[in-house]
Amino acid sequence: MNAHPPHIWTDWQAQQRAARISSADLLAAVGLSAADFPAGVIAAPEFPLSVPPHFLSLIRPGDRHDPLLRQVLARGEEAAPQPGRLTDPLAEADYRAAPGLLRKYRSRALLIASGACAIHCRYCFRRHQDYGETMLTRSREAEALAAIAADSLIDEVILSGGDPLSLPDARLAALVTAIAAIGHVTTLRLHSRTLTTIPDRVTPALLALLAGTRLRVVIVAHSNHANEISAEVAAALGRLRAAGITLFNQSVLLAGVNNDAATIAAHCRRLFAAGVLPYYMHLTDPVAGAAHFDVGEAEARRIEAGLRGLLPGYLVPRFVREVPGREAKTPLADLS
Repeated sequence: MNAHPPHIWTDWQAQQRAARISSADLLAAVGLSAADFPAGVIAAPEFPLSVPPHFLSLIRPGDRHDPLLRQVLARGEEAAPQPGRLTDPLAEADYRAAPGLLRKYRSRALLIASGACAIHCRYCFRRHQDYGETMLTRSREAEALAAIAADSLIDEVILSGGDPLSLPDARLAALVTAIAAIGHVTTLRLHSRTLTTIPDRVTPALLALLAGTRLRVVIVAHSNHANEISAEVAAALGRLRAAGITLFNQSVLLAGVNNDAATIAAHCRRLFAAGVLPYYMHLTDPVAGAAHFDVGEAEARRIEAGLRGLLPGYLVPRFVREVPGREAKTPLADLS
């Protein structure tokens, strides 16, 4: 399955380029075919496949129910009619304060730092986004940073995307330096799926950048299953912790991936062993093409209750849903 040339496994940018893959090649790599899936497989989906070599190596060969495979393979359910599904399920267009800048919360500002992501999760709530229109670019950067500088209540800037760690080190360093120059910003938060899909992204240059800024740095990784936390991923997370970075993880509750308490508990323990604290467990957003991942609120409540019997409270992620128009994420207990 590891058919890539040797340099791929040390060059994170080469791994990112190698991530684009066809449905046929993905299935061949894991010893399956389209005939193994009752609803079929989409040969050329509108939202293309992207699976980094490291993540691909963790998929169990011959297992069509593998939880990692389910997250990245474009299955026929995506094309089935899905009434009520949206292309902008969180109404992010309503929160654009400047090019590349979202203002949902009073004290935080979010920058769409990149439109690229190494892995294309089939449940992604931004899978339909036109990043050419919404992403922060060098020509738009000054306006977005000026808007942050003009509001002294903003003390945290969040880099999202796509994935901010898809940016080259030099571009990321320039952006971090510009944010650090805004005196009232104290915290930099990065949300990234790259840490658990291309662990080689945690380079000495990245560590020096994040350890060297005056800002407190928080990274929220995105991992959904214990099988994603390989030895290489754990080592990369350890390097970040040693550099003084605070690490959290957010997951999405996904049917066929992690929708039972024992699976989530194993994941939370694996994260904690790697120095990462479970943070959020998101219920899926109503994005078009991803209805087959939905877990109902009643089932989610049963899972959350089961977790509290399996884990100490500090390892139980907060079950939430993001509801457009609300000032914060809504806890599962408060959903009607």
